[in-house]
Amino acid sequence: MIRYSLRRLILLVITLWLLSLLLFSLNYWYPGDPLTNMSGITANNTIAYQQAELARGFDHGLLSQYVHFLEHLIHGDWGISLVTEQPVFDEIKPLMGATLELGLLAMALALFLGIPLGVYAAIQQRGLLDRVIMGLSLSAYSIPVFWLAQLFILLFALKLNWSPISGQINPLYAINVQTGSVLVDILISDSPYKTAAFYNALHHLWVPVVVLAIMPLTMLIRIMRNSVLDVLQQNYIKAARARGLTDRHIMFRHTLPNALQPIVRQLGLQFSVLMTNIIITEVIFNWPGVGSWLVKSIYERDFPVIQAGLLVLASLILMVNVFVDVVHAWRYPQIRKEIDAE
Repeated sequence: MIRYSLRRLILLVITLWLLSLLLFSLNYWYPGDPLTNMSGITANNTIAYQQAELARGFDHGLLSQYVHFLEHLIHGDWGISLVTEQPVFDEIKPLMGATLELGLLAMALALFLGIPLGVYAAIQQRGLLDRVIMGLSLSAYSIPVFWLAQLFILLFALKLNWSPISGQINPLYAINVQTGSVLVDILISDSPYKTAAFYNALHHLWVPVVVLAIMPLTMLIRIMRNSVLDVLQQNYIKAARARGLTDRHIMFRHTLPNALQPIVRQLGLQFSVLMTNIIITEVIFNWPGVGSWLVKSIYERDFPVIQAGLLVLASLILMVNVFVDVVHAWRYPQIRKEIDAE
């Protein structure tokens, strides 16, 4: 198990190193001056530009430039935005909180609904409710997230008036941004209207969370249903029934723990899909996260911001996938045996 964890950690480090090479190369592939693309400092500011040349190794070759690029990256010096002229690292910290809030709530909702619905569909195999659940999940999976988001806005925001069209919270509450997560910022604020602000934030939050949770929810339902049906055919389940154990006992003690194995294995992939869809969702709902920030920077050709957005999203996806792989191997003995046999 330790050897496997080390292998996954080494693979993560190698992948992050390759990602850093890609980001460094982008500075030369972008139009314009590589130093300006990397640092956000233009040649018009002569003194700062000369200092940046020395600080980032541009008075030497590419290898020296790459080494200095890594040093600045590790120390949080990700350059200055070409548009706002603010440090990119300082800009991205609150945006990351908003993105994580949206993504984690959507994944939690998908797990909370997907697992029981998948189990219920398996118990009702070939029944009416099984066909309804599987039909709805397949239909929902086929709808693109950008179209689904606009349908939800049209229905719940414009027609039914159950939710605002966009944003995190009504600006009249004047909640100071500290973590970027609007719910956390409200809880740690000293606002006298904390309760009203919290409900207003939930009012803004639930539609984008539901839209974002639809795709992983439909996949988890199908995976859980197939996994439960497969486990119910195993010999140890038949032996448990022969011993006279109740169906409830068999389900919660023997079926569910083993049926969750494919779910754990798929969490990394579903998180990757969710982080892809979160970019579209943030743009449509005007959510102040990394995704909308990245798309805006592409339109504005703000190259230091583009690099930072790619770095954060790609690193987050890689680390979550490695963490899920290690947890999956630790939790299930049969996976550890396969690893040890390699």
